[in-house]
Parts: sequence; C-alpha cells; structure tokens
Amino acid sequence: MQKKKSPDRSYGEKLIRLFAKLMFTGQKYSLTDLARTLGCSKQTVLRLVDEITLVYDVPLRDELRAGRKWVWIDRSGAQAAGADAGAAPEPAALISEHEHRTLQMCRAFTEHLLGRETFDEIERAIEKSGHHLPAGVDGSGPVFGVVRSGVIDYTRHEDVLRTLLAGMEERRVCEIAYRGLGAPAAKTFHIKPLQVFAHRETVYVHARRAKSPGQPYKPPKYDPLLALHRFESARLTEAPFHRPRGYDFDKVMNRGFGVWMQKRFRVVLDLEGWAAAYARERTWSPDQELADLKGGGLRLSFWSTSEPEVMSLVLGFGACARLREPASLVSQVQEELGAMARGYGDGAGPREAEG
Repeated sequence: MQKKKSPDRSYGEKLIRLFAKLMFTGQKYSLTDLARTLGCSKQTVLRLVDEITLVYDVPLRDELRAGRKWVWIDRSGAQAAGADAGAAPEPAALISEHEHRTLQMCRAFTEHLLGRETFDEIERAIEKSGHHLPAGVDGSGPVFGVVRSGVIDYTRHEDVLRTLLAGMEERRVCEIAYRGLGAPAAKTFHIKPLQVFAHRETVYVHARRAKSPGQPYKPPKYDPLLALHRFESARLTEAPFHRPRGYDFDKVMNRGFGVWMQKRFRVVLDLEGWAAAYARERTWSPDQELADLKGGGLRLSFWSTSEPEVMSLVLGFGACARLREPASLVSQVQEELGAMARGYGDGAGPREAEG
C-alpha cells in the first residue's frame, strides 16, 4: 500500500519551491501562474507568500496589474541585506540572455517527451540559471511552445527510464518486460542499453540483446529497437557488459530513412505540388539525391531500412506522390491503395473489405 504524503511535508515542499522560483529567477509571477505551478489554490499561494515575507524577512514585493496580483522578490534588497550581514557579494552573470532563451526553447520543445519529475528538474535548473542573468534582463517570457496532439504521456515511464540510464552509466545488463505493438502479453528478456533517442514524438531505446540466465543465446539479426512507453518494467542486474568498441549511434541509426532496421534499400519517389516543396525543405538520408522534374516536380532518391515507414511516407503525400522504386514496395503500395479503396467504396469497414 502506498504511503500517503504528510500534509506538512507537502506544504513545506511548496514553500521551498516558491521561494526558489522567486529568488533564483527574480521575475514577476501572477498568483494564477504560481498556483498552477505548485498545484494548489491561490489562497495557499498567498499564505506561502505571507510566510516568506513575515517569517523569513525576505523583501517580497507585489502589485495589482490588469486585474491580477503579481509577486516577486526584490533581489537588490535581498543582496543589500546579505551585504549588511557580511555575506559574499552576488557573483557576476554566468549566463547570457541568449543562452537562457536557448534553454527555455529546449525545455519547451521537449516537454511533451519528458515525465513530470524530469520536466520539473529542468524547470528548476532554468530557474536557477535565471538568477545569473544580468540585472534588468527579463528571461521569463513564454515565447516558445509545442503542439501536443498525438503525443505520449511519459510520466508513468520515468522509473523505467532512470533504470535504463543507470544501466548505461554503470554498464550493467537490464532485465526488462516489454510488450510489443499488438502483442497479447509482455515478454521478459535481457538487454544492454546503449542509447536513448527521440524520433517523431516517441522516445526509443537502442540496445543489444544480452544472454538470459539459464537460456541459450542466439544473436538476433538486428539490434532491439524498443519504444519506452511499451516497457512494463526494467530492473538492473549484477551482470556487467562492455560498450561495443567503436559504437557510433549516428552511423547505426542515421544512415538512412526510418528507424526500423531491415535490409537497406534504395527509394525513388516522384513528387509534385506541395509535396515537392515540402520534401525540398528536409533531409531524408545523408546521401539523398534531388532532381527537378517538369512543372516544378521533384524526383527524390534516398536510402532506407524500413519498408513500413516508406509506405507511410508515400501514402501521406497522397496523390502528389508516386513511388518508382523498389518494385516490391510499389506492389505493396498498390495493394494497400486497393484495400483502402474497397474500404471506402461500399461503406464497409477495413476488415469487412479485406474479407
């Protein structure tokens, strides 16, 4: 049974978080924003503010603007008080406004890929860095954002991620329970975790299979590519492993289009209209080739290791794309288009149409 958190401890945590946020950033915050950050009511925030002001004698300021109350710590007053008490002067700025903005951008663009605890750690780090901004610089503006439709909530997978990171740092084999896409149940096996990476709103783990105790070992044809949200558990074992000599993630995973590892093949794709313009803006593989066609079209050639991802790309471009090579995949696209047409032709669902 999970132990309930003490109300006093929860209040104390909010008090510390509020003080750190106000002190380290030196920015002004509305009661609404602080209540959302701390997960409490505005009345609770006011009580915390009163306690910081009265009990700890911190020069906290407030003002009413546009119908909202804003609070902040007067850091110049705090520094003067510290100097009177014999404290060391505040160090010179250690971070520029541009560097602070870059940290904010990285936080915003990766928030949807992080669990709550991990995101809070980054939030605290950025707040601390704001303490070292030059005086008069406002580094708190919400100028970055991200669209979250279709994203995965990684909050409940934080423990698994931390275990895998520990395995990478300590070079220890991990025992995992993993349920593949569409699998009826999870399978337990052992891996050597090598790299965590993100691809199209999803966090993956690149690993090598390890020998499971008491079971024969047969090297797989391809290294495991595991989606973090499909882990059901992960446990560090005492078995050590050596990181493969010369392991280069980019050479393994960024040598062609897609993350699914199959036999490498060449793709030739003709595009027109918006699809051609879209494709010109992007790099699909390191050694891609672009050739202009009549009427503003584009012939795109690149290497891939994933037939399903190439098919998804072609179908996503709709009538603006025509796959030329490889011939085997052209046949698969034709079959898929036929199945889709049958599914829409008489109002039947995909399964009925296939039948």
